[in-house]
Amino acid sequence: MTANKINVNKADINSDSDHPSKDIMDAMPLDLMGLLFFAYRDFVHEADALLSRQGFGRAHHRVLYFVNLRPGMTVADLLDLLKITKQSLARVLRQLIDNGYIEQKMGQKDRRKRLLFPTAKGAEFFTALSANQSQRMREALDKLPPETKETVARFFVEMIDPEDHSKLKNLNIIQN
Repeated sequence: MTANKINVNKADINSDSDHPSKDIMDAMPLDLMGLLFFAYRDFVHEADALLSRQGFGRAHHRVLYFVNLRPGMTVADLLDLLKITKQSLARVLRQLIDNGYIEQKMGQKDRRKRLLFPTAKGAEFFTALSANQSQRMREALDKLPPETKETVARFFVEMIDPEDHSKLKNLNIIQN
């Protein structure tokens, strides 16, 4: 770096060859990280717009996703999957229940358990949220060789913390 260069914040740090982290930067898969960023941005764009019209955000989408994927799941299981606090889930869940997207019932065997079910409105909204995302994935995969889907799925599995793999198996998201 030049002697008169002042770093005001991390955004001001450059990647000149004399920068101490250049070797680290060269070792990072920055191209794939960038692709993942842009793919995710475009993947969630339309769903975010639909959610916003309802006064909801991505946390609401995640709850709707799992409750629709596994109707009757417990609040405790949902907390475990999302890795969020009870307080965070309570706010989101309350909004979804109050707006008629999710129904909460007491467990028949254990009345302390709270079971979550999508309402017809919740299932319809989930389908609308997922339609563009599903189409985007299908179109991208259709442009690749047929065996590629398995490789892409394996890549995502490897990106997920290993301790969560059993949860994904229970949800039938991964097979092995």
